Amino acid sequence: MTTPLGQLGFAVRSIDILGIRVDDVTLDEAAAIGDAAIRSGQSHRIVTPNAEIVMAARQDDDFRRILNDSTLAIPDGAGLLLAGRLLGSPLRVQVAGTDLAERIATLSAAKGYRLFLLGAAPGIADLAASRLVGLHRDLEIAGTYAGSAEPVADVDTRARLRAAGRIDVLFVAFGAGKQEAWIARNQAILGIPLAIGVGGVFDFWSGRVPRAPLRIRRAGFDWLFRLVVQPWRWRRQLALPRFMIAAVVEGLERSRRSAGES
Repeated sequence: MTTPLGQLGFAVRSIDILGIRVDDVTLDEAAAIGDAAIRSGQSHRIVTPNAEIVMAARQDDDFRRILNDSTLAIPDGAGLLLAGRLLGSPLRVQVAGTDLAERIATLSAAKGYRLFLLGAAPGIADLAASRLVGLHRDLEIAGTYAGSAEPVADVDTRARLRAAGRIDVLFVAFGAGKQEAWIARNQAILGIPLAIGVGGVFDFWSGRVPRAPLRIRRAGFDWLFRLVVQPWRWRRQLALPRFMIAAVVEGLERSRRSAGES
């Protein structure tokens, strides 16, 4: 069966990390796939699994299916790179969802793609859009809407998006799990070529929350920086040690199976 990536003309190596597909791509490759998805005119979604998302998806069959059925699953998180090595399937680089969203915005300004920003707290998407246009003079924002991730609000939200006219790229910031579920329910109905769940990206773009400095991100400690800035996230970060323990156990089990087969 031809995969969505295959339909777009890309052959990408994928690995399984605790039941979740992660694609071994670089930022440049992910951006090229996003561009091809937009030009295809068909509906494609990009997801951004990290350790926290993987652990959540292990407990949620629907979320796991949505992630694994996506067109592209970027390795968003240093923990995934470490897990890949532990599992004997190393990934080349981390591709942060924020970096990909910024690259897609730059690409959109250059190629005339129209963006819609959906989600985040009221007013945040507006401010994020304003700052994006300040950075990319030719960027066209089709619209913004805080909206709701709840299914009962889908009809209203779809009406708001339809009223915005052509949308080539939809960024959805309802938080991990909710945003992917919203995209899975609504993207094809709306006929939007590319949708990406972006989590807290609007907070970064708006200036409401500072992003970790580049040197900290390169060291793989952006999660720690964000925890310092937003200490209320500490409960969510408990997923990190559980993820690493699960990866170690899975790596040992794979090694034993491999030894038994040899």
